Amino acid sequence: MPTIAPRPQQLLDVTGGVDTHLDTHTAAVIDPIGRVLGTRQFPADPAGYAALLDWMHTFGRPARVGVEGTGAYGAGLTRLLRHEQVEVIEVDRPTRKTRRFQGKSDPIDAIAAATTALAAERTTTPKQRDGRVEALRALRVARRSAVEQRADTQRQIRALIVTAPDPLRGQLRGLKVPALIATCAAWRPDRSDTASPTTATRLALRSLARRHQQLTTEITDLDQLLTPLVAAINPRLLTVPGVGTDVAGQLLVTAGENHDRLKSEAAFAMLCGAAPIPASSGKTTRHRLNRGGDRQANAALYRVVLTRLRWDPRTRAYLERRTTQGLTKKEIIRCLKRYIARELYQLIAPNDLETAA
Repeated sequence: MPTIAPRPQQLLDVTGGVDTHLDTHTAAVIDPIGRVLGTRQFPADPAGYAALLDWMHTFGRPARVGVEGTGAYGAGLTRLLRHEQVEVIEVDRPTRKTRRFQGKSDPIDAIAAATTALAAERTTTPKQRDGRVEALRALRVARRSAVEQRADTQRQIRALIVTAPDPLRGQLRGLKVPALIATCAAWRPDRSDTASPTTATRLALRSLARRHQQLTTEITDLDQLLTPLVAAINPRLLTVPGVGTDVAGQLLVTAGENHDRLKSEAAFAMLCGAAPIPASSGKTTRHRLNRGGDRQANAALYRVVLTRLRWDPRTRAYLERRTTQGLTKKEIIRCLKRYIARELYQLIAPNDLETAA
């Protein structure tokens, strides 16, 4: 009788989970019904990422991998998995209730990440971090840091003037910021007389003023890089009333390079913290303020609202109409942020980042 050739063994689809840390990543693999097949720790470097993926392949074909912190410690691993055509799912850390019942360790967290990815609970598609939007994010990090430090420096200058000796305080307290910075930066106090409060205050104000000037120069240089980059990624955003380079850059970073992960304008509004949260109970029907989402994106929408309330006739008419209906200005601004999020989503979502190059 003719022999029947044995069927080749089919690869089992498995699900991985990774608990990421600065120096090591702990991985776990589970089968389609959630049984743990193995856990192992790998170094957090390119060789470790490759070894982690090879180890997962010994159990079967990784259908998906849940990773904690895809935008932080897991960014390198996420890039490798995507390059190898493995579906990556960003998972949240285990809840306090789960940690209270199951305990806390790296293998336990890795198994929890795999289980969450398998069940598709509290998961999302991670951002791609290998395109122009990632370059935009890096430049914006440096600019935001410089802006915050310059504001801190300016507050410190004002605080020193308040407690300065009377002649010095009288000379400086009436000056506007540009004149104040220029005046303090041009001083040449006697460095041998630092024991004098007046001289020491002059030295401190000169140092802070020159720091303010350096940070201003740094911000200007970064703006010269950011403006053409934002215009190249999505030029239509810059044509919207109230949207400048800073607002457009923040919203592009919030949406990410793979903006198709945002399934609807409601999802984009929730991501920006502009979607009202239902808080109804019984006969009471109301919504409450959404304090979640990306607060930098929420602040960007707020700046657009303030600009339009000042210059846009339609927005001012809306403010008057809603005021007559009994809404407060804060409530009206929340509504406007939601409408603007819908408007801007229509410009961000269909934008083709490939043809914008």
